[in-house]
Amino acid sequence: MNLKGKNALITGGGRGLGKAVAVALANEGVNVGITGRNEEHLKSTVAELEKLGVKAAYSVFDVEEMAQVEQGVASIASQLGGIDILINNAGVGDFGSFEDMPVETWEKVMKVNLFGVYYVTKATLPYLKQNKEGDIVNVASTAGLKGGPNMSAYCASKAAVISLSQSLMAELRKFNIRVITLTPSTIATDMSIEGKLTDGNPEKVLQPEDFAEWVRDILKMNRRAMIASASIFSTNP
Repeated sequence: MNLKGKNALITGGGRGLGKAVAVALANEGVNVGITGRNEEHLKSTVAELEKLGVKAAYSVFDVEEMAQVEQGVASIASQLGGIDILINNAGVGDFGSFEDMPVETWEKVMKVNLFGVYYVTKATLPYLKQNKEGDIVNVASTAGLKGGPNMSAYCASKAAVISLSQSLMAELRKFNIRVITLTPSTIATDMSIEGKLTDGNPEKVLQPEDFAEWVRDILKMNRRAMIASASIFSTNP
């Protein structure tokens, strides 16, 4: 399916996975709006996207604040002329034992990773329904499929995103809106490298570009087909 001319909103789009997806979609002719908290990263990425010949826009807001989300999503929709695709990518990954992790940190992970998806989707959904079709891609994690030590907040938040996505899929299919849940394994992003989850070796470990190609190809499937959920792993890490 040709994606040219569609408008995509990508949270956490200034760098890492979000930026890689933004570039991949822009190369398909998709107009891209990105969000995040670092305006310099967003400005730099928008400049790169515009060089690819598409409309690009950004909005600085924190996904854990509903008022900011509503204003930011409306701004992106206005600048692009609507929203057809939502990529819920923004997330944080704080790790530590269940006993030692401060309550505030545990709550922060849940607020960003779960409520961020909820808030942005709620603010974007009217634009998708107005189009009478659309795509929502929620980036969860294999950590949401199975818990692990020192990852209680992260695993719980991603498991919740998976369940939320499944409920959304059941509700929105009748509106021709595809809800796709992705559960990638470790990818060589700043977060995973700084957290010592991987050394980022490009010969062995998934790179952001691999993830972006995956998202692009899923979105290009004929609208009669929907991948409800999918996982991606490094072949031989």
